[in-house]
Amino acid sequence: MGCYCSTSKKTEAQGYEEPTILSSETPCEYHDPSLNVTVSEVEALHELYKKLSNSIVEDGLIHKEEFQLALFRNKNKKNLFADRIFDLFDLKRNGVIEFGEFVRSLGVFHPNAALEDKITFAFRLYDLRQTGFIEREELKEMVLALLHESDLELSDDMIETIVDKTFSDADINGDGRIDQDEWKEFVSKHPSLIKNMTLPYLKDITLAFPSFVIRTDIEESEM
Repeated sequence: MGCYCSTSKKTEAQGYEEPTILSSETPCEYHDPSLNVTVSEVEALHELYKKLSNSIVEDGLIHKEEFQLALFRNKNKKNLFADRIFDLFDLKRNGVIEFGEFVRSLGVFHPNAALEDKITFAFRLYDLRQTGFIEREELKEMVLALLHESDLELSDDMIETIVDKTFSDADINGDGRIDQDEWKEFVSKHPSLIKNMTLPYLKDITLAFPSFVIRTDIEESEM
């Protein structure tokens, strides 16, 4: 009997953190503590987390396939965009997303999140090789991934033109790579970049949690 209680407790505690603690810490990048995610929002996110983390593998942790299914309704299709977001959410680099990581990472998509934090997240998303710079080839890879996910088909010449134009505009000092200051300046002139970086479905999670759950239910029933 004592053994049973202990196992139950362990399962609940796997990657779990108290909502009050997460609320006070999330997102840690916010410049104004009063804009932190509320306890009720964290609790709503926990309900969503439990659903996602048991959608394929019932272990209370979000695996890459479960994450991709939630974002793009497809657990098998290879997607660079999904891979990069998963990597940024997986703060411990252990191949799964725990509840604390889930809440802290989603914080940047909160309506109150600072613009600077969104710009930084987008930069890290494009910095595929994690060098602290965005190179032309990285930009092209992400453009191709986003076009593929949007089901847009453009000629190779058109894609090269878009990449060349974007890179030349962003690379202010002409050194062949985009640093964080150049990226910030570029995004300030093209704010739609931040809008495009908002996660599908998850972007309104604190405002439209019920509708997201309904969508998840539908996808599970179709599986």
